[in-house]
Amino acid sequence: MLKVFLVEDEFVVREGIKNNIDWAGEGFLFCGEAPDGEIAYKMIQKEQPDIIITDIKMPFMNGLELSRLVTKELPESKIIILSGHEEFTFAQEAIKIGVMEYLLKPISSVELMKVVKQVAQKIIKERMEKSNFERYKKEMEENEVYIKRRLFEDMIQGSLSTAQILERSKELGFEMSAPYYQIVLFKYSIGGKDENFSDELLGVVKDLKDINSKYHHIVFFDRAIEGIALIIKANSLEQLEEIRKKYFDEIKSLFSNHPEINYFGGVGSPVSRLTQLRESYESASLAFARRFILDENAIISSDELSDLIYEQDSPTINDFQLGNLDIKRVDGFLRNGEASEIQFFVEEFLKSINKTSKKSLLFKQYIFMNVYFTVLNFLKEIGREEVLTEESSAGMNEMKEVLMDFQKVKSYITRLLTIAIEQRDVIRTKRYHRMIEQAKEYINEHYADENISLNEVAAYVNISPSHFSTIFSRETGKSFIRYLTDLRMNKAKELLKCSDLRCSEISMAVGYKDPHYFSYLFKKEQNCTPKQYRNMKKDAV
Repeated sequence: MLKVFLVEDEFVVREGIKNNIDWAGEGFLFCGEAPDGEIAYKMIQKEQPDIIITDIKMPFMNGLELSRLVTKELPESKIIILSGHEEFTFAQEAIKIGVMEYLLKPISSVELMKVVKQVAQKIIKERMEKSNFERYKKEMEENEVYIKRRLFEDMIQGSLSTAQILERSKELGFEMSAPYYQIVLFKYSIGGKDENFSDELLGVVKDLKDINSKYHHIVFFDRAIEGIALIIKANSLEQLEEIRKKYFDEIKSLFSNHPEINYFGGVGSPVSRLTQLRESYESASLAFARRFILDENAIISSDELSDLIYEQDSPTINDFQLGNLDIKRVDGFLRNGEASEIQFFVEEFLKSINKTSKKSLLFKQYIFMNVYFTVLNFLKEIGREEVLTEESSAGMNEMKEVLMDFQKVKSYITRLLTIAIEQRDVIRTKRYHRMIEQAKEYINEHYADENISLNEVAAYVNISPSHFSTIFSRETGKSFIRYLTDLRMNKAKELLKCSDLRCSEISMAVGYKDPHYFSYLFKKEQNCTPKQYRNMKKDAV
């Protein structure tokens, strides 16, 4: 029921309007009355009526002054003015304020109720449109995440001008202009596994969103299986550090309640231009690659990396403990790292080696063979060892030359890791293809269920929502919500063309319980209403 409030200084008129109309019978709640604007304003703030009927000429505060205050305080409330004055200036001022209707006294109860109902219809229509828009916006959030991800990738590749970055960020609803910027790469998982579906991780995602919503100086980019990227904006280097510290103090506090979840962050160097974001990203990536080297949850900045490098007095193999420590990092990277991170991982993996050791042929042989057999064992595990055998046969003649130069050892290790990860990704792609086919089958069977969601389908194929979102869009060329919406719209068009079902019945059949939202969405997607679409197809026949 919409609420109506009456402001009128003439007692007889006020009582007549209140008592001569069956407000409840007409579908309204008469929530209050007042003899002047001053008293009314306090009551209106408390009651928050949908429709306010007010006189103009009143003591203490007139109707126009009251209307001006109400439109600022309660912009969704609609005002109807009753006036005994025909002067154009009053009506002109009322229109300027935003009054919905300007009626002249005397007016009958029937005429007043007719106008009140017209105003009520406008309120209901506006609310429905707002509700439909909010729902549509929420449903299309996944598309926005994807578009933001593309923007981030373009920025760190250095392919956009400052003007392009500012324009595209504004289209997405956030501002990128600031004196200083800093990129932070962040990732969390249970037991180092990014893929598996977990209710606990879903809870953490929700808590993270709540924390993120408080930081307006940070722009967040969901990079799916690669984690999260943050771009911190600030007016000074001091403020940059202050925002970053405050944010990650909250993040550490959150994860302290989830000890089984691992997390790691790499903080890039601060830059003063948008076109320098690539530099901040590269330094952040170096720090971020440390997650394969360290066994602990940490947030490490690029300027701390030099402190983590240690020098050895003796280049003995035993001092490096490669057999039981560092080489495990290679295996971890092969399982969880990305192709784009190979360069940064190799850089960090070999960083602890001192100059003397780099010249030692024994050491170079040892580290090379350890990495080689780690890669070979990994390829055997996934059934692709023949690829490395071919590589080894082709490269045996150059092996002596490689071992003479530490930089060549480094390049060869990079090549080995690249081969292994490429083979791993080929197998993953085949597995993901089967998984997405299963997901599509599930969607095709359940699209009529209004509550079907990305999380539900991800749980069905037992994969984390963020991972599923990335794989689904890569395999289908569409985001999950775009695929589901297109499927529902195509089914709706079939029913409109080939059945006599009413639009409300078709709405239910394709997964929309609210026929108004179905019509709103159909028009947005097809540029015509369902009824217009049906008529066009009939005319075409």
